[in-house]
Formats: sequence, structure tokens, C-alpha cells
Amino acid sequence: MLIDKPLSFITEFVETLNDAIGKHSPGSGLSSKQRYRIGFCMMAILMTNTICWAKFARANPGGYTIAALSWMFRHSGIPWEKLLCQSIGCVLSQYGITTGTLVVDDSEKKRSENTKRISDVHKIRDKKTDGYIMGQCIVFLIPVTPLITIPVGFMLYMPDPRLTEWYKLKKRSGKSGSCPKKPPKNTNYPTKQEIALILLKKFAAEHSHIRIKCILADNLYGCKTFFAGVGKSFGKIQMISQMKSNQNISYKNKEISVSRYFSSYPGISQKLVIRGGEEINCIIGSARLHVCAHREKRFVIAMKYEGEEDYRYLIASELTWRTEDIAKAFTQRWLIEVFIQDWKSYEGWNTLTKQRGDEGTTRSLILSLSVDHCLLFHPEQTARLNNKLPAITVGSLIEKSKADCLLSFVQGLLSSDEVEKKLEYLKESIHRVFKLFPSTKHMAGRDLGRLEPSPSLKYK
Repeated sequence: MLIDKPLSFITEFVETLNDAIGKHSPGSGLSSKQRYRIGFCMMAILMTNTICWAKFARANPGGYTIAALSWMFRHSGIPWEKLLCQSIGCVLSQYGITTGTLVVDDSEKKRSENTKRISDVHKIRDKKTDGYIMGQCIVFLIPVTPLITIPVGFMLYMPDPRLTEWYKLKKRSGKSGSCPKKPPKNTNYPTKQEIALILLKKFAAEHSHIRIKCILADNLYGCKTFFAGVGKSFGKIQMISQMKSNQNISYKNKEISVSRYFSSYPGISQKLVIRGGEEINCIIGSARLHVCAHREKRFVIAMKYEGEEDYRYLIASELTWRTEDIAKAFTQRWLIEVFIQDWKSYEGWNTLTKQRGDEGTTRSLILSLSVDHCLLFHPEQTARLNNKLPAITVGSLIEKSKADCLLSFVQGLLSSDEVEKKLEYLKESIHRVFKLFPSTKHMAGRDLGRLEPSPSLKYK
């Protein structure tokens, strides 16, 4: 795919973003060159599904070189820390968003075992093989609003190397008692729960005009400290997460697992509306129980969809909500999985993203997530959302953008006063940018030696 210039909706988004940065911090807006380069990078991400300077240069023969793109990324003075925040503000303002639900989750990116210069790479469990791989882990925060679902915050997770080594020593020493004392916690390596609280606190400060109805997370975030931290940032708000089946509750002065409790008090069959759309049969039971780990009474729900054998368990902080409302609210948590799948499949960061260091990872992530915001400025998407129609998928929007990009390139070529001269220049640029490399698959130009019997060795 050849790129002539950014499409109009990308240019409009970057101009809106620049205005927002200027209003927030007068004098710190983007220059015309910076705006064009950011627009070009967003366009290239859409067209190539990578954040790779070499692919960007090949898509724009005769335009930006690899060195120029790398310099822009590292040294151009673009206020990267403000881009994502103001990009979020532009989208929320565009659609008049004033309320929503916040969802927290994390995702992994596989990296090479020999990676040394990409930041925050560590050993993570591979869910597909149940083994271990080297990779990065990113904690995301997204709001689910009545119209749109967008990413609003991220932070990379890195376990404390000293604690990791201590756990290995403890496992090897077993019960011998030879393991050294556990090292103190290093605040430079926050846990996933602490990262999520940082993201929530930041969102509450930067977008205080958005009324958050509840916060959703999986069972990793169902601990007492996380619930308490959410309360500090948002006050008395509903926090819903999953809980493990073996987690204890106090019932009749006895501690029993939540699964045992609901085996004695099973739920009833009822209809549950999933994310305001499909209605399915579901068995739901609930009770306000004292959760031992929280040392507090919580709203506990056991539910299983039609066809499922095992219950899943939810824990909610506010006791004044109805069972049905908590169950409905939690179905929105699946939307962060949809976002992550779209982001990995179409928005560049999951392939050929090898920018080094903390800056390389963070800035490339900001570019990728800004593309997700930018797609909400596409005229087809805007028209449907403004008329309360179902939104268009990311994949189909990008395919449409690719076709528009090709058409724009051809139109620019045909409308030129010197078509032949421009074609010749394009031909030279393509020869210069698209380099051909020798293949090791074919044996042409190589000598394997003499591969046949030797008569003199017949009687050996």
C-alpha cells in the first residue's frame, strides 16, 4: 500500500488534538511539521498494521526516510505525555460522553528470549501452552460508555527482580530454612493491583466531569486493598470483580468456601440481558455475606450461563444494588477483551514493534492507542454514532481506509501537471527503498562439494 498523504479524518483528528493541547497548556501545541508527521505515522499504522520505520518508508517512497522517522520519534520535542490524555478528551468531547463504567484488565506481548534492550521484558506464563515465555505485560483501563468503548490509560508491569529471585531461592530451599529473609518491597516495581489503582486515580483527576457508575475487574483485582484503593479515588462507588471458588466466607460462625455455601443454596433460573442486547437463560444466586479476606460484608453472586456446569462467583462492594443489576453490569467486562483483540489485530503494536527502551515502548503504545481514538473521527463512524446506530468494526473501517488511501494516491498522481516526471521519480524511489536480499533457501551460487561415491573407497 502506497501512502501519498494522511486521509482527511486523520488530519482533522490531529488538528483537534493540537487545539486541545494548546488550550490545556498554552504555548505547548504541535508545530505544522509535528502535526503532519504524527498524522503520517497514524496513517502508516493503519496501512501496514505495524509500528516499523522501514515499512513506513516503503509505504511512502520518496517521502520520509527511516532515519527521519526515528529522529521524529526520539528527538522532535512532541509532548508525548499529553497526547494520549488530550486524545481521550477530544473523543469524549466529540460524542458528549458524561457517564460510563471503567474496566481494568491486562494483556501480554510475546518477545524474543534474547531480548535485552526492549523495556520491561520478563518471564510470563503462556496461557496457550501453560509454560513460560519472555514478554511484556500491559495493564489497561477502558471506559464502557453508552456510545463507545475506548482505551484511556495503560502502564507496563514489571515484577521486582529481587523478589523474583527470592521466591526462586525459597522454592529451592523447601523446608530446610536456608532461605534468606524476604527483601523489602521496591516501590519502583508496583504490582498489577497498584498499577490499576494508579490508572484509576489518574483518570479520576483528569476526567472528573465523567460520572463513573461502577468499576469492573477479574479475580486478580478482587482483594481488600484494591477495593479500599478504589474507594479512596472515587468515594462510595460500586466495585465488582470475580472471586475464587475456594475463597472463604463466614456463615453461622463458621468459615466455609463460597462454592460450598452456594451448593447448599443454589440459584434460580432467570433471564439475563447481556450488554443491553441478547437475552439468555442464567442461573443466579446471591447473598450478602461476610467475606473473610475483606473482613467486611460484601454482595456475593453465584451465576452460570445455560449449558455451563460450574458457577462463577462475583463480589461487589455496594450492598444497595440489586442482584440483576450487578450481573448485568459485569457482562460489560468482556468488552475490554474485544478491545484488546482489535488492538492486537489491527492497530500495529502487536507486530514488528521493536522500539528500544522505556521511551520506545511508551511512545509507540501512545501512537497505537491514538489510532484507536482516531478511527472514531472517521466520517462513516461519526455518522452512525451520532444517529444512535451500531458502530462499525475496526477491521472494516481499516479496510475502507486502505481503499481510500489507494484512491487518494492515484488521484494525486493523475491530477499532477507532470505525470510522467512524477512516475519516473516514483520508480526511482521504489528502486531505492525496496531492496532485494539474497536468499539462503536456494543453492544458486553455492558449492556443496562432491556428493557421490569415491571408487578408491570401494574396498574399505
